[in-house]
This record gives sequence, C-alpha cells and structure tokens, in this order.
Amino acid sequence: MGKRGPQPKSIDTTWTPGLAYVVGIFASDGNLGKDGRYLDVTSKDQEILKIVLDVLGMSHIKIGRKSSGDGNYAYRIQFKRVLFHQWLMSIGLTPKKSKTISALDIPDKYFFDFVRGVWDGDGTIYSFWDPRWKSSFMYYIALTSASPAFLEWMQSRISELSDFCLRGRISQGSRVLQLRYAKKESRELFHRMFKDEKALYLPRKFAKAQKIFTIDERNAKW
Repeated sequence: MGKRGPQPKSIDTTWTPGLAYVVGIFASDGNLGKDGRYLDVTSKDQEILKIVLDVLGMSHIKIGRKSSGDGNYAYRIQFKRVLFHQWLMSIGLTPKKSKTISALDIPDKYFFDFVRGVWDGDGTIYSFWDPRWKSSFMYYIALTSASPAFLEWMQSRISELSDFCLRGRISQGSRVLQLRYAKKESRELFHRMFKDEKALYLPRKFAKAQKIFTIDERNAKW
C-alpha cells in the first residue's frame, strides 16, 4: 500500500472581516457539492477568486476558465475541503442554493463585510438621468438573488443594523429579484460596506460607484 500524500490544511473558520466577505461570495457566486466535499466559485472577475483563495490560504490553487456557451467565459476555482463544506452548511448554505437560500448565521459585527461580498459577487450599481425632472440624476445599489427569502432576510438585517433606517425595496428584475437602495440610502449602505479602509473588495465595482457618486455631487452644485 503506497504512502498517502500530504493532507490539505484545514481552513480557519474564525470569523474575520475577510472570512465574512468570502462567505458573501459563496452566498452569491459559490456552489457546494452534493457530495459534501467539493466547493467551487465561478465569477467573471478573476480578482474575486484571487481574494477568496488568499483569505482561505489556498493561493496555490489554479484559477481555471469555464465556458458559458455563448462565446463568453467566466473564471472558476474548485477545491475539496470537507470541514469547510460542513461549516458553510452549518451557517445555512446548501447545495443548489440559488432559489432556496434564506437566512444565514452571520455575526452582527461582520454583517456588512458579508453584504459587501454578496454585492461584489452578485450585486450592481447603476445610474441614469430621470427624464421626468430636469437635471435629476438617479442611482441604485442593488443586491440580486433568485430567492425571495434571502433578499427579505438581507433587507431586514440591513435595516436592523443601520443607524440610518435603510428600508430598500424588493422588485422583479429582468431575470432575478433585486433588493434596491436609491440615492441617499445607497450612499449610506455603501458607507457601511466600506467603513473599513482595509476592506477587501472588487476594484472595478468600487470605481464605478465612486464615479457615480462624483457625478451626483457635481450635479447637486449646478
């Protein structure tokens, strides 16, 4: 019988801002295998996968590419970690979660790090000039999901943990549901997500938000 190879190190599941962010990524772009062993994350942003691997101490794992069938592709990581799989299950994540995910067990202290991960994984910010009003610049931060229960829980927890009462609104998007925050609420939510200057985040999406906020500030001075 041959020697067994070196066993992979266990992933530290002590709550930190980085781990909460990664859990947000798994809640949006991740998948837990039904076999109880394998996990993967798929994203069009390679930077997100690099952050996930770094936080989990697995920077040696290769980032692959996955075809979407329409000529485009996304980046993907896949790995086997039984204990981490079990831990994610214990806080509420499940295989084939897209339509069934609901409340997760996230400590209040790290909740907005988790929200930032969900937003980077499956959220957006967009803006437009409202034709009904002169010089009316509108913008929204949105969190998207196919699960109403998940967005309802997110909406409730964001409101409960905010000094500024963030209500948001859940509406049907083109393919999935959106929990949207407009203007003043979106600025407050953004401030909450990025309160820590050392926060992990997707540079592309952060830069887009900053550009929108700058346009809004300039418009307010006109």
